[in-house]
Amino acid sequence: MTAKTFGFIGLGNMGGPMCTNLVKAGFDVIAFDAAGTEGRAPGGAKAAASLEEVAQTADAIFLSLPDGKIVRAVCEDILAVAGRRAGVVVDFSTTGPEAAREVGELLGAQGVAFVDAPVSGGKAGAIAGTVTVIVAGPDEATGPLQGAFDAVGGNVFHVGPNPGQGQAVKLLNNFLSATAMAATSEAVLFGQTHAVDMSTILDVVNVSTGRNTASADKFPNRIVTGTYDAGFAMALMTKDVGLYLKEVQAAGSPDRIGAPMSALWNAAHDALPDSDFTEIYRFIAGEK
Repeated sequence: MTAKTFGFIGLGNMGGPMCTNLVKAGFDVIAFDAAGTEGRAPGGAKAAASLEEVAQTADAIFLSLPDGKIVRAVCEDILAVAGRRAGVVVDFSTTGPEAAREVGELLGAQGVAFVDAPVSGGKAGAIAGTVTVIVAGPDEATGPLQGAFDAVGGNVFHVGPNPGQGQAVKLLNNFLSATAMAATSEAVLFGQTHAVDMSTILDVVNVSTGRNTASADKFPNRIVTGTYDAGFAMALMTKDVGLYLKEVQAAGSPDRIGAPMSALWNAAHDALPDSDFTEIYRFIAGEK
């Protein structure tokens, strides 16, 4: 099926910019956010009065929501809509493989195709349209959506046919990002004990083998500046690392780094519950 009208549910830090980029690419979009659609829906999109209106109007619906429980609840609501038009649901959220498989089964039982398509790149990437879109779903569902994926993402990867495969790749990516952020914080603090300036440490690391996303981006742009404004909450990174550990343990693969890393992020979140994830540097530094 080739969608003529896209629905978009969830217009937060990630969903709002991605919805905007769909509109900019010329797609017909109807948008809804439970926290208030007016003021969040981008210009050029129709602001829906309800989830029901989205399900009755759109051929395919994109979701960008906080967690798996909310995604499942929204999908149950979509299935319950009388006169539902939507035949495809695409989830850009990070929910974990188990939740994605369950939602895929729930929708599939009612004849609705499900595409598991978490994204990576943060708020800045969502605004720029450069996020990585990690797509898992059958070719017949994902193929017609390629143009929409290209509109929101700079890199689109079809990693497999089954819901949950996209989530697995997204979680391992976020685990690596979280580990780089924590390890770089500890390493930079060590260098500073030897009276080496943070910017000098980063200059050396970023042309050497220790270079990573934290040293190249988060530190110079968010920590050296003291802004701590990457736009991704400590709570969300903690959730993702915890999901990664849960899935690793369920799969029986090694967790020698995953377990202590999850414990570290949980402790940081307890100390700084409403913070940006880059503020783990402050936690490791003992500021909190």
